[in-house]
Amino acid sequence: MDKEKNLVPVPWYVAFEQVEPYVVKIITPGGTGTGYIVALTSDKKLIGIATAAHVIDFPHYWNQPIRIQHFKSDKTELFDHAERSIEINDTNDTASIVIPRRDFPIPDTTLPIIPEKQRLKIGVEAAWVGFPAIAPSNLCFFSGTISCWVEDGGFYFVDGVAINGVSGGPAFSTDNENKVVLIGIVSAYIPNRATGAQLPGLCVIRDVEPLQTMIKGLKSFEEAKKSEKQPDSPPPPAPTPASAEPRRS
Repeated sequence: MDKEKNLVPVPWYVAFEQVEPYVVKIITPGGTGTGYIVALTSDKKLIGIATAAHVIDFPHYWNQPIRIQHFKSDKTELFDHAERSIEINDTNDTASIVIPRRDFPIPDTTLPIIPEKQRLKIGVEAAWVGFPAIAPSNLCFFSGTISCWVEDGGFYFVDGVAINGVSGGPAFSTDNENKVVLIGIVSAYIPNRATGAQLPGLCVIRDVEPLQTMIKGLKSFEEAKKSEKQPDSPPPPAPTPASAEPRRS
């Protein structure tokens, strides 16, 4: 995505205000995470929510209820196994949740998503929001620059921090017309331990493209529920702090 040189960048506080109405907090019996609304059916009765797979894989496997809190309105609804449809892509740590809209006071249109096969260039600034564990009741803003695109893994490395609880949050930038556009999902934070001490690392932003199919095919809850797949085995345990694996945010 190229930037027009004569355009004044959208201030991040303006971009935050545009994204905020779409952000939800996902509350499970085992913890919390972040998600965001990426799709509505044509009749506006169903909502499609994007998040990180590790936020909801455990309650999905055990058919546990989840709560969805719409941050802007502070409205919270409980959804049991029969009232939601979940699709998980463990490989890319992405997931979608389809739920009835009920009385959620959300916009009738969704934010644009970066076109399929397009990528942000190295050095472009990106931002993301979520509910960090140290401030779980507050929607917090973070930003950084694109360090690289990892083709094999389908994700960006971003020079910025992703804190526990922010997983599943929306990552966004601006397009050629200087409009806010969604680019991905916060997945993990990889600390730098090259010297033995914990130094600043990189944030992992997963590509939003795997959710394009879900967005285009969202028609009815019955159809979404029919296509839902149960995991074959329990989700793996979270990596320990001493692990060399990415730390889930």
